[in-house]
Amino acid sequence: MAEEQKNKTAATPAPQGKAPVKAGAPAAKPAASQDAAGKKSGSAAKVKKAVKEVKKLLRGQAHIQSTYNNTIVTLTDLSGNVLGWASAGHLGFKGAKKATPYAASLVVARVAEKVSPYGMREVDVYLKGIGSGREAAVRALQSNGLQVMSIKDMTPIPHNGCRSKKPRRV
Repeated sequence: MAEEQKNKTAATPAPQGKAPVKAGAPAAKPAASQDAAGKKSGSAAKVKKAVKEVKKLLRGQAHIQSTYNNTIVTLTDLSGNVLGWASAGHLGFKGAKKATPYAASLVVARVAEKVSPYGMREVDVYLKGIGSGREAAVRALQSNGLQVMSIKDMTPIPHNGCRSKKPRRV
């Protein structure tokens, strides 16, 4: 008896304005709609995107954060909007190799390549941290076609801030 009920095609309630649909019947394909120009919207019509014009910047800022573990270089415009960045870890260096001067020079080369469409020629350098990639990154900026106009050290210095650890008793 259960098989007889499965074989019977029961009509489902139809939405307003449509014919009832039988269970198990293949669904009808929806017709492609047409827009105002008479073209079918279902077809693969290519739409050209407007090419975004890149602003030409002559001067910007280079923020170099060099720690014992990594070197991060960010190039921004004069108001601080990021144009491109890279780090030694982002380039695939692992472990202690991330903090080397060689890694810092490759990081600067990658960032200079990223911001080349902006036409930047002069940078103000802001250094932060005490890693070994500091000087190498500044030299690499000059060797990659960016003229260094000023260098400012922004390394945070504590003015007797946190209380130091108590001395060990040995």
